[in-house]
Amino acid sequence: MKVVTVQEVAARFRLEVLAGERQLERNIAKGKAYRPGLEFVGYFDYFPQEHVQVLGKKEITYLHRLTEEERNHHIGNIVKYHPPCFIVTSGQEGLKYLTKYCEEEGIPLLRTSEETTPFLGMLDAYLTKALAPEIAVHGVCLNVSGIGILLRGKSGVGKSETAHTLIRRGHRLVADDIVVIKKLSPQTLLGSHNEKTKEFLALRSVGLVNVVRLYGRKAFQDESRITLDIELTKWRDNELNNDLELEPKFVEYMGVKIPHIEIQLQPGRDVAGLIEAAANNWYLKQQGYSAVEDFMKRLECD
Repeated sequence: MKVVTVQEVAARFRLEVLAGERQLERNIAKGKAYRPGLEFVGYFDYFPQEHVQVLGKKEITYLHRLTEEERNHHIGNIVKYHPPCFIVTSGQEGLKYLTKYCEEEGIPLLRTSEETTPFLGMLDAYLTKALAPEIAVHGVCLNVSGIGILLRGKSGVGKSETAHTLIRRGHRLVADDIVVIKKLSPQTLLGSHNEKTKEFLALRSVGLVNVVRLYGRKAFQDESRITLDIELTKWRDNELNNDLELEPKFVEYMGVKIPHIEIQLQPGRDVAGLIEAAANNWYLKQQGYSAVEDFMKRLECD
């Protein structure tokens, strides 16, 4: 199971440590932060104790209005579950009672000046990516006209060379050779690099090149949602796939299905151009347009 530490979250969002400085190596394994509410009145049946606990103005104002005895009782009930950490938003002050309990129980208490709603959005997005299940796939990941493409094929088939042509046409490299695929949701796959190969493209007969140094920042991006799987294969006679509309095919990664297209290679074929066409055609289909349906309607009008 993947985890991140409280220290990593604190560093990522530049959080101020108010208590529990020695416990910053505690693990966070759940991808959604939680704002305790009913727990302050003693209802703990569904308390997600493994989640980061975020205290906004609503929660802190409520605690401030309680008597010392009530406050100690309610806070004591929550800290005994030992969540990974508490984060107070909006730079709120007057937190001595929270500091006391967190120090006693060894729970990090952190603070940010960010408002609660935008901070929760940023924190949840970070945790979702950091804790997402992932696999590594041999291939190239590109962003072509805003469409994330996983380009696969046997070693030496020409994946990197095709990627280089697409980059020269203004598209962006995400990863070459090793593509890290993260499952963000039952419908969403995110393609990225493994840091070591970031910005690099391996070209046979040329060697390793840095696309950012060659073509500028526009030639690279850190990640892209993968919406198309394209496989480059050797040319096979009598399999030209000349139907007006090919039967949809899919490939599955970690339970998520994405459309799959096979492009056969032959000297003289504009493979990069075919990939551009596939990406743009996929986008039009998402907008509800089908070239085949349009063509058939024209035939019916004759």
